[in-house]
Amino acid sequence: MATSVTITQIAETAGVSTATVDRVLNNRPGVNPATVQRVREAMKGLGAAAPMRGRPRSTDSYRFAFVLPSARRGFFDLVDRVIAQAAGDFRHQHITEVTRRLPATEPTAFADELARLSDMDGIALLAPDTPAVKLAVNELVRSGVHVVTLFSDVAGSMRETFIGADNRAAGRTAGLLLGREAPAGQGHCALLSPATRYAAEIDRGIGFAQVLEERFSGAKLLRVDDMPESEDEAYRRAREALDPQATGGRLTAVYNVGPGSHGVHRALAEHGYDASLGMVAHDLLDVHRSMLISGALSFVLHQDVHYAVTTAARVLRALCEGVRGALAVSNPRVDILTAENLA
Repeated sequence: MATSVTITQIAETAGVSTATVDRVLNNRPGVNPATVQRVREAMKGLGAAAPMRGRPRSTDSYRFAFVLPSARRGFFDLVDRVIAQAAGDFRHQHITEVTRRLPATEPTAFADELARLSDMDGIALLAPDTPAVKLAVNELVRSGVHVVTLFSDVAGSMRETFIGADNRAAGRTAGLLLGREAPAGQGHCALLSPATRYAAEIDRGIGFAQVLEERFSGAKLLRVDDMPESEDEAYRRAREALDPQATGGRLTAVYNVGPGSHGVHRALAEHGYDASLGMVAHDLLDVHRSMLISGALSFVLHQDVHYAVTTAARVLRALCEGVRGALAVSNPRVDILTAENLA
């Protein structure tokens, strides 16, 4: 291909993304035949008939979008901050990162805005697992955009890989920790799940229930679904649902798979529970750090957010460049944090 013709010029002429041109040039799947033909016609018109092999864009910049829900959750905001902090590293890798916060309470609106990001070279996506989101992911991939899911998967979509901790294993870990705290495997274990459905939270709940059934069959599992995201609303929901009269006895353990841990603790305190009650939550947020130190939380299950974010960018770049083994990555492990091992 003539050196004066760039992938960007071909993309502009064909009316597609640079990622789509990259796929066509390297004969990778995921581009519909009509688009392939349009790209090849644009190449021919620009005098670039011979396809480029190898890593055609090793010195150009890539545009990657990190797509997160707009909900003001502690974990989502933490991920947003980590992305911003990694901007310097991205620039050294010729990566321009763009963070998009989309409306997660309306899955269709989320999917519609996600679909509009077809001009990106790659997308790292943290999204609710809904049919509309799956469809948007599939359309992006067909148009040539590389998509990886981050922290919570969208299984069954055409996304190229998932980057994040094993959430089923995280839930099983919580079950093991709390099950061992219950006297002789007995007692009432409350599983609190949020109303908004992410695959990560669903998998955590499944893993927790599996371990109780397999290893602590004497424990009674109490499910409290539709937990609100805000601390105040979580407090009100937990105050009602975790009243000893409603639970049929005193609780021995509480596992909160989503947000609202401080509100839940307030409600538990009003019902007479103290630090002897085992409680597990996720992610080392500032509020969880304080709760660990005070004894309100027994354990926090955490994953290396910075590693996952930078790995997502590295995988997307490798996919754009057609690097063999681009998807061979190690996901972050689930760390068990206590008041005694905080960094």
